Amino acid sequence: MTMINYTRALSLAAIGCLYGMTSTAQAAPSVLAVQERVKSDYAKTKYPLLMVHGWLGWSRIGNETFNMDYWYQILPDLARNGSTVFAAQLSPAHRTEFRGEQLIAQVEEVMAITGKAKVNLIGHSHGGPTVRYVAATKPEYVASITGVAGTFRGSKVADDIQNNRLSRTAFNILGDYMVAPLISWAQAQPDMPIDFDASMASLTETASADFNRRFPTTALAANCNTNGAKVDRGIHYYSWTGVSQTTNLLDIDSILMQLGPLSYGHKDNDGMVARCSTHIGHVIRDNYRLNHTDLANMMFGLTGIFSPDPVTLFRQHANRLKLQGL
Repeated sequence: MTMINYTRALSLAAIGCLYGMTSTAQAAPSVLAVQERVKSDYAKTKYPLLMVHGWLGWSRIGNETFNMDYWYQILPDLARNGSTVFAAQLSPAHRTEFRGEQLIAQVEEVMAITGKAKVNLIGHSHGGPTVRYVAATKPEYVASITGVAGTFRGSKVADDIQNNRLSRTAFNILGDYMVAPLISWAQAQPDMPIDFDASMASLTETASADFNRRFPTTALAANCNTNGAKVDRGIHYYSWTGVSQTTNLLDIDSILMQLGPLSYGHKDNDGMVARCSTHIGHVIRDNYRLNHTDLANMMFGLTGIFSPDPVTLFRQHANRLKLQGL
């Protein structure tokens, strides 16, 4: 059985300042540490892995008896294969910089827990630009950045929603008062800050271009016809994504994943993000038969019959980092 330990090693006063509240108002969001009986050292990296969830994401919902991890079965598999692995707990919906500041605090927490000077950051979806923020502002903390379906150039889905008054209002009501609060409550963080409109704005192609101007990196190529640098400021960059939308009819994501083709007018996307948008550093592969949520093994590992196993992809990537001395 997976043993999960929530460790709060940081000053609550510091987190309180970040949230604009006193340290006694609430416990701070914290990293989720995963411990398993180690069976091999295949995924034993030099620096700990910190997994960063995307938009409307979470670390773990539930308790020891019944729970749902954002990274379904990925974290225990990494731990069994030697990884020191954690999952970040960030606001499910907020602007990139806000989530980035939350993540910096949790990077420091992981460093305090493990005694390591750096971490390997892996971000899915909005977690991609979130980890980019940490690399840009605290490069000394980061050994590597990996984007999995990362919204590095934004998503036209967000632009279309933001540019339509009716859809923007509807999504804001749904996000601010129903979905995001429910996710926060389910993680025992009912007072976690939420700004759904700011999160959607951050995910647009327009705001993403502005973010990339303010926080430049040579790992992000000038356009989709060239490759970005594999290493920038001593940080190794990797990415991968998929180009499928409907992979399993039993998966509740099948309907949501039709937004990508509707917005882009083609299927060169994972149902939410265009393939080009996800490229950063060393592009391991950009055409897996997986959709946007499949890439993090959501929900409960329902993928296509002929799709690659997301758990295996992450285990192999940990080994890749290990062989690079990361």
